[in-house]
Amino acid sequence: MPILAQVAFKPTPSIGQEQDTVDLDAKENVKIEIKGRHDACIVPRALPVAEGCLALALLDAYMAKGE
Repeated sequence: MPILAQVAFKPTPSIGQEQDTVDLDAKENVKIEIKGRHDACIVPRALPVAEGCLALALLDAYMAKGE
């Protein structure tokens, strides 16, 4: 039988645009801009990782049966 799986990913936590936020210690509005390399879309890299994790989980279940 075919194995069907569904996968969900949370959104990328940062974007490279200046954003409004709040400094909770100073209790004032501030601007924040994330520096560095961040991907807006992780899907092209996430699919092989999810497939690999599924393959390892299936192998682990098969080996646990002792066959």
